Amino acid sequence: MSPLTPEQQARERIDAQLKQAGWLVQSMSELDLSAGSGVAIREYPTDSGPMDYLLVVDGQAAGVIEAKRDEEGHRLNTVELQSTRYATANLKHLGQVPLRFIHEATGAITRYTDSRDPKPRAREIFQFPRPETLAQRLAEPDTLRTRLTHFPELQAHGLRECQFRAIGNLEASLAENRPRALIQMATGAGKTFTAITSIYRLLKFADAKRVLFLVDTRNLGEQAEGEFYQYIPQDDNRKFTELYTVCRLTSSHIPKDAQVVICTIQRLYSILKGEPLDETAEETVPDDLVTLRKPPLPVVYNPRISPEFFEFMVIDECHRSIYNLWRQVLEYFDSFLIGLTATPDKRTYGFFQQNVVSEYTLEQSVADGVNVDHRVWRIATEITQGGGQLEARELVEKRERLSRKKRWEQLDEEVTYQGTQLDRSVVNESQIRQVIRAFRDGLPRMFPERYTETNTFQVPKTLIFAKTDSHADDIIRVVREEFAEGNDFCKKVTYRTEEDPKSVLASFRNDYHPRIAVTVDMIATGTDVKPLECLLFMRDVKSRNYYMQMVGRGTRSLDADGLAVVSNAARGPKREFILVDAIGVKDSEKKDTGSLEKKPSLSQKDLMTGVVMGVRDEPTLSSLAGRFARFAKRLNVEQQRQVKELTGGASLNDLAGGLLAVDDPDAIDSEARKQFELGPNETITSVQREQVRNQRAQAACAPITGKLTTLLEDIRERQEQTLDATNLDSVTYSGWDTDLDAQRAHLRQEFEQWLASHRDEITALTIYYAQPQRRAEITQRTITELLERLKQEKPTLAPVKVWDAYAALDEVNVTRPERELTQIVALVRRACGWDDRLTPYAD
Repeated sequence: MSPLTPEQQARERIDAQLKQAGWLVQSMSELDLSAGSGVAIREYPTDSGPMDYLLVVDGQAAGVIEAKRDEEGHRLNTVELQSTRYATANLKHLGQVPLRFIHEATGAITRYTDSRDPKPRAREIFQFPRPETLAQRLAEPDTLRTRLTHFPELQAHGLRECQFRAIGNLEASLAENRPRALIQMATGAGKTFTAITSIYRLLKFADAKRVLFLVDTRNLGEQAEGEFYQYIPQDDNRKFTELYTVCRLTSSHIPKDAQVVICTIQRLYSILKGEPLDETAEETVPDDLVTLRKPPLPVVYNPRISPEFFEFMVIDECHRSIYNLWRQVLEYFDSFLIGLTATPDKRTYGFFQQNVVSEYTLEQSVADGVNVDHRVWRIATEITQGGGQLEARELVEKRERLSRKKRWEQLDEEVTYQGTQLDRSVVNESQIRQVIRAFRDGLPRMFPERYTETNTFQVPKTLIFAKTDSHADDIIRVVREEFAEGNDFCKKVTYRTEEDPKSVLASFRNDYHPRIAVTVDMIATGTDVKPLECLLFMRDVKSRNYYMQMVGRGTRSLDADGLAVVSNAARGPKREFILVDAIGVKDSEKKDTGSLEKKPSLSQKDLMTGVVMGVRDEPTLSSLAGRFARFAKRLNVEQQRQVKELTGGASLNDLAGGLLAVDDPDAIDSEARKQFELGPNETITSVQREQVRNQRAQAACAPITGKLTTLLEDIRERQEQTLDATNLDSVTYSGWDTDLDAQRAHLRQEFEQWLASHRDEITALTIYYAQPQRRAEITQRTITELLERLKQEKPTLAPVKVWDAYAALDEVNVTRPERELTQIVALVRRACGWDDRLTPYAD
């Protein structure tokens, strides 16, 4: 039997894909259009020669497929002339029937064009549309892309300027049929509100059928669902959920009537793969799981949720690495992709094809009064910076992380630890206590007006970032003791807490207690807690994006009434927040997560979770094998039994050996020859090797499950920590950032230089610089012009920041005016030398 030609191989793959998508593939000799709603007819005759496939929908000729071999994939755009010629040719028996849906395909690549679009443009799709999809498109008076050019004018009422601009630019991008768009908007500026407004207009004015709102943690999905339920559009008094059906997925079932679907990318992947989801996977950000540069997860066609199921996909927090490891999940759907982020990086811009429809930075949001700025308070201790030492033969306590059980042990040798080991392998309670005590004593200096009518100090809402759950527990106990408060005063908000984390978070956001919350990761990103006025970092962060997201928890602005609900001693609105740096996080080296030049270092938990979710590349399996081999030495007999119970009898050493053996080239070749019945002189193809390798990887990884990950993580947390009660810590510094005066001086200098460089360009400055004071006529229009120019060109020189800099350097205690126009008049007078000290304009 002669081997198939490349063309025949392509036809076989295309036949299989059509059948998967619900088409009946027939030849002319066996033609039966009544057999189903969608029939693909091979080699249909036309006056331009036989077309490869004619697509018939409900008896109506509707589309054409031009099939090419794999090698032609790079030049499918040149095949468009041929497929278009067939689409307009005379069909035998049918005559001149314009075929609307045009495809070019190799079996590996499929391109699709709707000739009724305003400017028909081919796009690559995952697989052929289903017959019912084309039937629906045939029944519609206009195509989706035609409808996207007919949005009514957006009204600015109820929208911030940045939101109004983002929505308008997004709709212009959609009208131009740009497949991807990025909305960059500072934390707290209302990204979700902007997205919901856009979704509402897509559903109402563009007749969108279904929109996916994609998140990467369950917490973000619940928060987005709440915002959809609260949203009331500009042109209707009813809530969004009274007008359209919103569904947040908590299982694999997707209601067909849902117009907005909220889902985590982890759950979406499990649905596409037809596999059950480990519920804990939705609690962790994918960027934290696997920021490694790996091939995308393998996704195959799923008839339950076809590629055309969603027309639009809004990707929340899209700066994370979901488009590295999870890229095929996003590209499976024939959707417009709309990214939302406050902190994009180079990869984000690249993925969204540099189509940035909104660019609204944190500096601009502070300048506009949308967000608040922050100041830095530093706390340094001897042990935080220098570590400690325990002498040999010293009697120390050992403690299990999870159970907190303690025992005494005499050290065999000297133990020296660094500050970076604190609260992981070594716990020094004195260090934690000194930091919390310094923080407590510094609060009245940070918030000098925060006293109640009874002259007691009211602790502002504070969020403490801890390293681990064990570290968080230690912090909570010390906080309650040092502040002499009860359980309600300070609570933990993490996924791994006995108390319902959602109810604790709601109380932290809306009630008086708790005053202080301690978290590891649950509210480090994405979660909105407007009353937060203080962030205490007791953990370092190496990712620049993650650090900025954490800082963003404090930037939300809040009016006086809103702040008074939970902090009744506050005087006026939230004007700033304080970042308390007790670990050196502000100065530590930060990296762009997942950058091309650097190989990330992943924990055993992250590697295992990646394998559970489908990662099978050699570096991951090799790394995990090494972790298993080392971890196996730490297991006692009972723990070894628990592992074997979950793996079907395999030990961690067995798993490590299996993972290492996956890429044994001799074993792969041997299995390939046996599986494909190859003789000694026949060559093994790369495709055959890859197939065997994938089978070996699948078998080796099968015992690695979410339950095994949880077990090993619990065992790890039960491992003992050394408690250092010998070395007492002491605070070496607690106060405002020592660089603050230098920063203020630089800000003042930059402001004065900017004014000088624009002295001939702006009317208001020309008046100040060129005329005597007695003849200076300052109008609101000229000052407004100056303010807008400053905010546009130098958002870092927001009047409120420059005011605080001048006030501190001039050592004047004057109340800052509420209005920016009033602030700018006083600042220009001071910068021009008319006033020796910062003086409010009213004075």
